[in-house]
Amino acid sequence: MTDYEASTAFLGEWGRFQQQVFFLLCLSIVPNGFTGMSIVFLADIPPHRCRVPVHVNLSAAWRNSSIPLEEESHGGGALVPSKCFRYKVEDLRSFSERGLLPGVDVNLSKVATEGCVDGWEYDHSVYTSTIVSEWDLVCDDRWKQPLTSSIFFGGVLTGSFLSGQLADRYGRKIVLFVAMAGRAVFAFIQVFSPSWTVFCALFFVVGMGHISTYVSAFVLGAEILGPRIRTIFSTAGNSLFFGAGYMLLPLFAYFIRDWRMLLLGITLPSFLCVLFWWYIPESPRWLLSQGRKEDAEALIREAAKRNKIEPPPVIFSPSEKEPASEKRKAHNICDLLRSPNIRWISVTLWLVWNTVTIGYFALSLNTANLHGDAYFNCFLSAVVEMPAYTLSWALFRWCSRRLSLFSTLFMGGLFLLLIQLIPTHMTSVAITLEMMGKFAVTTAFAIVYAYTAELYPTVLRNTAVGTCSMASRIGSIIAPYFIYLRSYSISLPYILMGSITALSGLLSLLLPESYGMPLPDTITHMQHFPG
Repeated sequence: MTDYEASTAFLGEWGRFQQQVFFLLCLSIVPNGFTGMSIVFLADIPPHRCRVPVHVNLSAAWRNSSIPLEEESHGGGALVPSKCFRYKVEDLRSFSERGLLPGVDVNLSKVATEGCVDGWEYDHSVYTSTIVSEWDLVCDDRWKQPLTSSIFFGGVLTGSFLSGQLADRYGRKIVLFVAMAGRAVFAFIQVFSPSWTVFCALFFVVGMGHISTYVSAFVLGAEILGPRIRTIFSTAGNSLFFGAGYMLLPLFAYFIRDWRMLLLGITLPSFLCVLFWWYIPESPRWLLSQGRKEDAEALIREAAKRNKIEPPPVIFSPSEKEPASEKRKAHNICDLLRSPNIRWISVTLWLVWNTVTIGYFALSLNTANLHGDAYFNCFLSAVVEMPAYTLSWALFRWCSRRLSLFSTLFMGGLFLLLIQLIPTHMTSVAITLEMMGKFAVTTAFAIVYAYTAELYPTVLRNTAVGTCSMASRIGSIIAPYFIYLRSYSISLPYILMGSITALSGLLSLLLPESYGMPLPDTITHMQHFPG
């Protein structure tokens, strides 16, 4: 198995077989761009105020003055109508019946207030409905809005933990398609959610399928494709297709303003991807690692037939026919911590992944809070990713892995720290810096995925990438609450994200270099942690 790439070099790198695998795996990633960021629109908070029942007999003057003014929680101290309180309706009705006028005969500051006991009125100029407006996730229940995203990422964490080990034990292909089908089915059921609790429970399962699809497709492509095409696939390939799905999301959302119909619209493509089962093969590397030499050889011969190449009589040497005991051994997550070398690599990568995920998802989820149109801001955030993925491929193709990861993380942190120095009226400059930070963090995200796959061996690769993804979900779970900190200080999220991103860049310098190295097949083939 150590000579796998030499044994299969006769296939070439970009024949019909590789092209089919490359594009179908990339297409299977497109729905991830929908699912991962859909919460930006599904759970956006429309402008709202307390409802005053129409049957209450109030004059026009008192109805217009029924909501008290309060200082904005941030943004210069301007007075705006309260979102969570109204003047007591009984008092207003009394004043109205006596012919008194607000602000003239009655000092409104002396009138008692009450909560929104009759519910809320929502502005429907942007959205017909969101889960916030449907289930009143505002005021005392506003904590449920960021928790919705965190529950999804909790599912992502669970899926990362389970799918990697399942794929290393039962195969990349079976886990990929079970996850893809499961995500589609549960997202479809989610359309009919009768309550926020049911929505979140289903969203958790969708999150499990979301990450299991991405990681399995990523590892499957990295193991099937040759070195040059693998670099393109691992960095720019699947990431660009994810970005394409992300770019299409605001387009879907712009034309479909009801959250249930929007969710249905972005779920249907997942069902189409399940049809790829008949065209995407299992990983030959994984088959060899399981001692299934005949199956691996049959797959390679079929690939040669598609590429119109005559395979040699013997594809794998005798040493590859009988995998070493380490290859036949069933590996699990504990192997990532068993020896000092792999332990330090794993812990360092977990910290780096965690930071990258915080920055990426916090900046992506923050688009609804930026000045201007929410759809355009989301589209802009997605467009920024396209050159970032292209840059990640260029860096991965020609530059040191370690220095590439360090430079993108450090620059991303620096851009975010600079935002707090921009005056509040220069919103365009602040948005530009935020997008530059998103660009750098996205580049780092693509690099760290491919870098991780190169550092770990075939017998542990899916488990390792899945576990790194799992560890990073602590970051994605708390990312919505980084944005929630805006209610206390607009600068605070950027200070925290910028600081930990820059420090993570410095930490990445401790990782071993894998540029120009063959993919390791066993734990003993791994690069060594410095020191």
